[in-house]
Amino acid sequence: MTREKVLEAVKNMPQEFSIDDLIDKLLLLNKIEIGLDQSKNGETFTAKEAKKMIKEWSK
Repeated sequence: MTREKVLEAVKNMPQEFSIDDLIDKLLLLNKIEIGLDQSKNGETFTAKEAKKMIKEWSK
């Protein structure tokens, strides 16, 4: 995550917010960024593969 993205996130927060709200926002943005990078790199699963993994984890 870049400083610019963090500053933009803070700028878009309400005038008053808790540190927990900010951390939640930054974590969400980071996870989205990671997911987009994984998608670009072909590190994805089909719906069928995901359902199979979930079924195995549920055992």
